[in-house]
Amino acid sequence: MQEQLFSEKLSHIKNIIIVLSGKGGVGKSTVSCQLALTLANMKYKVGILDVDICGPSVPGILGVSNKEIVQSQDELKCMSIGFLLKNKDDAVIWRGPKKNSMIKQFIQDVCWKELDFLIIDTPPGTSDEHITLAELLRDFKNINSIIVTTPQNVSTIDVSREINFCKKLNIPIRGIIENMSGYVCPCCKEITFIFGSGGGQKLSNEYNIPFLGSIPIEPELANAEDNGINYIKNFSNSVTSMQFTNIVNIILN
Repeated sequence: MQEQLFSEKLSHIKNIIIVLSGKGGVGKSTVSCQLALTLANMKYKVGILDVDICGPSVPGILGVSNKEIVQSQDELKCMSIGFLLKNKDDAVIWRGPKKNSMIKQFIQDVCWKELDFLIIDTPPGTSDEHITLAELLRDFKNINSIIVTTPQNVSTIDVSREINFCKKLNIPIRGIIENMSGYVCPCCKEITFIFGSGGGQKLSNEYNIPFLGSIPIEPELANAEDNGINYIKNFSNSVTSMQFTNIVNIILN
């Protein structure tokens, strides 16, 4: 009975994309939110689920951290434990079973209604949250994951473990995104590769996974996310916005 109810909930969602990385600090939440905003800007019905229980970033990036509702100013449906905390600085000190129960509730009890895409932002690693998602979504047909890395070897080594995790649990990988790939000067727009480049492409070649694109560091993006501004809408001509548009077009095709 519970499995049937769960299937009915997911039947209104056409596509699910899980954003993953074995490494912390690579910008999964940035990629998740900007992908969701890009799709919403293209008039798709989009939801974003933040399952980073101990470090929820999505509400702040979308500018809804102080709201009790689960819908942003851009008509993008959103759910995160961040909405349930009395203070945004409160620490969530939970063991695995409680985290797993909350993730089930987020998927099963939230009124997502009709969605073209549900983007799921995950914590780093291959632990309870990831295993719970894999178990809950194993019968959902149109599910894919996107792997996020930065150019350095210290990142790509950890990301390799995430790729192997997806393979073991039969989670399809749509592609790899290299984040923080160069710094865009706000004055001349010249790109300097301060962290190197090519890590994402190297992983793509090694594991025969599509390379979706590179996202540079732009000061305007960091400022927009800190202030809950829709970067895709307000900086549509930026290098980063155009890169996210290109990546989404690849995903759609």
